Amino acid sequence: MESRVSQAVATFESGYTCAQSVFATYADLFGLDRTTALKLASPMGGGVGRMREICGVVSAMALLAGLKEGNTDPENEEGKERIYLLTRKMAEKFKEKNNTIICRELLGIEGMEESARPSARTKEYYAQRPCSRLVADASRIIEEMLLSL
Repeated sequence: MESRVSQAVATFESGYTCAQSVFATYADLFGLDRTTALKLASPMGGGVGRMREICGVVSAMALLAGLKEGNTDPENEEGKERIYLLTRKMAEKFKEKNNTIICRELLGIEGMEESARPSARTKEYYAQRPCSRLVADASRIIEEMLLSL
């Protein structure tokens, strides 16, 4: 498979959230159409609803892991453990590169944003934030850890 890292970054830089950009770029590989993928990932941006908690790209990685390896049997404790372990490994790889998986720490801001209104997407916005790089980092992790399984 050809890498989709640049596609994920371009999706982000066209105005979608970080979570949408990562999730929608790869969701088709697991049987999910783009529109549904964009809808499902939309609340995860901004560290979940712009609350600046877990980075949206980390949430997107977890959702993609679920599409690939997720457990559907409530009795399957091994299946639950397997998906949790995969999610932890992906998050740890992200954390090794970026020191945290928390949105506000990645952005260098304190606490939750007061407003749920997203910031205007301008050249300055993209230049000031590490988000394009974080989208690329998550995409590489997905390609290494999910698509090579």
